[in-house]
Amino acid sequence: MTKKRYKFNPKTLSYEEIVIPVRIRLYLVCRNLLIAFILALVANFVFSFFFYTPKMASIKRNNEKLMGDYIQLNEKINESFARLDKMSTRDKQVYRVVFAVDTFSRAELFMPYSDEKYAEWQSDRYSSMITQTWLKVDLLSRLVYGQSVSMDQLQELAKDKELMAESVPAIWPVNRSEVKPHIGAFGMRRHPIYKRYLMHKGIDLGGKRGVPIYATGNGRIDVSTGVKAGYGKQVLINHGFGYQTRYAHLSKITVVAGQYVKRGEKIGELGNTGRSTGPHLHYEVIYLGKHLDPINFLRRDMTDEEMQKIIDQARTTTYEM
Repeated sequence: MTKKRYKFNPKTLSYEEIVIPVRIRLYLVCRNLLIAFILALVANFVFSFFFYTPKMASIKRNNEKLMGDYIQLNEKINESFARLDKMSTRDKQVYRVVFAVDTFSRAELFMPYSDEKYAEWQSDRYSSMITQTWLKVDLLSRLVYGQSVSMDQLQELAKDKELMAESVPAIWPVNRSEVKPHIGAFGMRRHPIYKRYLMHKGIDLGGKRGVPIYATGNGRIDVSTGVKAGYGKQVLINHGFGYQTRYAHLSKITVVAGQYVKRGEKIGELGNTGRSTGPHLHYEVIYLGKHLDPINFLRRDMTDEEMQKIIDQARTTTYEM
């Protein structure tokens, strides 16, 4: 019950009850409530500034744990980058060298994503850290995909490793006992007919007319033709895996275009056709359209007996292609 208030009336010399209008009473109640609310807010702010509430302490612990998790995540991402870099190095410097294939192209893997992909974190307090982490994760996922594609290619090449070993040019195209001591070198040299320096794309092996010429690796005959571009009668073999070999200035061709031949199989006879100053074999090795020095593909340690064995095996082997 509200306590009544009185005031002294000097005219009547008596105390009279003070009647407060309802509107004033309502105002006073609202004012007191507002003052109490403001005081409570100030007290809560002061308390929270100097003291942690259980809820704030819990939020702080969760934030610290989240920061620790992000740090560990970045460490694991960096470790994954290091392991992937080792795999990539072995891929480029070991595996692809063994199989003699070009390095797998990764240019498209480094194309950046649109900024819109990371826009949702820009208003976050930790936006920089979150965005950088996502950039690393996206790049890592691309590199992992690229490496998996490269390893799939190498796996397919490994299946054909034995076939590749038999196809890459690796023996003398002429029995060494039939070759004259001096070999015409690969590279720039003075042309004996044109009397000026030109690129010599193969090596010249001199010998007697009619000496057998052998395929230096398994493959299919691409060209078996007469005089062309100074080569005279020539044979061009496609060995696959990017390799081709050319045998020029022949006196006789014993194979036809489309025929499959084995390493050591006779494909023609040494001669002097085309632009030539004497009986010899012009021998070229071509890899991915580029001429290489054939001298690097001749097994120097092969004996005459080993060469003869290869020739004999070629004679007794037949293929149904």
